[in-house]
Amino acid sequence: MRCARLASCFGLCLVTVAALACGSKGSASATNGSATALRVVAAENFWGSIAAQLGGSKVNVTSIITNPNTDPHDYEPTAKDGRTLAGARYVVYNGIGYDPWVPKLLSASPNGARKALEVGSLLGLKPGDNPHRWYSPDDVQKVIAQITSDYKTLDPADTAFFDQQQQSYLTTGLQKYTGLVQHIKQAYAGTPVGASESIVTPLAQALGLDLLTPESFLDAISEGTDPSARDKATADQQIKSRQIAVFVFNTQNATPDVKNLVDEAKAQSIPVVSITETLSPANATFQDWQTSQLQALSDALAKATGR
Repeated sequence: MRCARLASCFGLCLVTVAALACGSKGSASATNGSATALRVVAAENFWGSIAAQLGGSKVNVTSIITNPNTDPHDYEPTAKDGRTLAGARYVVYNGIGYDPWVPKLLSASPNGARKALEVGSLLGLKPGDNPHRWYSPDDVQKVIAQITSDYKTLDPADTAFFDQQQQSYLTTGLQKYTGLVQHIKQAYAGTPVGASESIVTPLAQALGLDLLTPESFLDAISEGTDPSARDKATADQQIKSRQIAVFVFNTQNATPDVKNLVDEAKAQSIPVVSITETLSPANATFQDWQTSQLQALSDALAKATGR
């Protein structure tokens, strides 16, 4: 993964976890809670938003990666991040090779009272599998259930409160999000689409869309390597011959190859849908962010198919 590039800077950050910062890219955000609330840290703000809404006033959530201009694959952890994680009672991170700096920083500050949720382990995945699980509605449901369960373990006195928060989030908070997922699946399943990288794969699978772009091209862009000439030619031909109805691309990873495909799609009057890897704007809720993107996708599919 692209995060392998962090090795040299990461070593310096580990040494300085309890001292001075080694520099910063991105920012942290805190939401909810009081001085007595559970201190929760999420590596990425999409998980942080969910954790904050499930915990309500009983938690104080800090997300480390919040800047929409930051590519999480290339994030360089700081000593401040280490101190933030060291003070947490509960940590949520993605895993699957996406944020390998988190377990290393946790190991640098052992705490038997701290609980950590690695999403990849929860889902039975391993490094090398597609890490973008927040784009899988089914996986999001599993994370919601686990966070709620962990909150009840850490704060059993407030079990009823956490159960109520979960029920409210599922039935009210995520109502538009789940409604759009079902609508797109029912109306456009089987529609051929193209994409810039593997972040789109879990969503396309959940929606029943036929993602034609070669998986090896999607993986190469996601991992920061050059796609093969054959894959580039295939992706380009799919657009030029209008084999795809819509093209979806991650604006936080717009490489020259991706920009060429986006330009070609626009030239062919193929609707282009932009998505981001983290919350945009940074203060959006998970569901508002995802709903906005799903609505844009639904509109593009309607335009392309006439349905």
